Amino acid sequence: MRVHLLLVIVAILVVATSATAHEIGKTQVTATFAADGRFQLDVLVDPDALLTKLTVMKGELPPGTLSRAARDERIAALGAAFLDTVHVSFDGTPARMRFEYLPAGAISDFADAPSIVRLSGERPASAQTFTFAQQLAMGSYALNVRIGEAPAQTFWLEGPSPSDPVSLTPPPPATRTGIAIQHLRLGFTHIVPNGLDHILFVLGLFLLNVRWRALLLQISAFTIAHSITLGLTMYGIVSLPAKLVEPLIAVSIVYVAVENLLTSELKPWRVALVFSFGLLHGMGFAGVLRDIGLPRPQFLTALIAFNAGVEAGQLTVIAIAFALVAYWRADRRFYRRAIVLPTSIAISLIGSFWTLQRVFG
Repeated sequence: MRVHLLLVIVAILVVATSATAHEIGKTQVTATFAADGRFQLDVLVDPDALLTKLTVMKGELPPGTLSRAARDERIAALGAAFLDTVHVSFDGTPARMRFEYLPAGAISDFADAPSIVRLSGERPASAQTFTFAQQLAMGSYALNVRIGEAPAQTFWLEGPSPSDPVSLTPPPPATRTGIAIQHLRLGFTHIVPNGLDHILFVLGLFLLNVRWRALLLQISAFTIAHSITLGLTMYGIVSLPAKLVEPLIAVSIVYVAVENLLTSELKPWRVALVFSFGLLHGMGFAGVLRDIGLPRPQFLTALIAFNAGVEAGQLTVIAIAFALVAYWRADRRFYRRAIVLPTSIAISLIGSFWTLQRVFG
């Protein structure tokens, strides 16, 4: 039993180090196709990370500490290297593109604001589809496509993998039902399978107590909290930088798992802390919606549907977890020794790894 549990912990840690939990606004691409044949791709980038990647690609040592002006000057000079990492084609034929770098200072006054790499060109008049791939991208990111005056379409890409061919025919106007279904699906997939950090947090809540009342109390507090900040953030009432929110989400995972190791009963302060952590997770959920942009005519519909999808994803995680351990939950001592303790140790180690990763880059 101990050997098997050790293997489970090692396997989870390997998955954690190779998988990327969601991050807010690290990569985002907006593709605009005008009626006159011109196209423009705006790639949202972290300028510090981009300079390091491009420098290493050229076989040079990563740059040391630079001023913002010096950093932006070096990125602008590496346009050819960046173009080598982006693959855009029309009907399978590679496109010729011009490179332009818009530094963070030209877009925002915040020191940690992202920059934009703008790629532009002309598409063939007879082109029916286009594909996009970014060799430097990591994790999931949004490709927003706007064709003429038609509503934007959002496609989720995984790392350097190319997109499926995207039709250049303007899509029909989206209906309220279509928008609701799209964002319901987006909210669900943001938890299952893409939200590994949120999954581990929900599992941490699930593990503490075998009584459903205690679990529902925690889940209810978490749901109410993240619903509040999801709405407030999307309406622009509250906002915290991603570099603060993401590490704190990882810390919340560590806290829940460590408390599972220290106690087997639900303490009053646990519910209050879960509520506080829910506020942070709500800001993390809002980051996904900011990536794709909510349709203004159906803003509230999309927001509610996304939140419902998140809840469906969380309930799915709980249902699967219960099905896996239901047989052992009746024997509380065995359940705690064989399930709760080793799983909580693994979750706390993963959360600690993510905390360090998100704080130090």
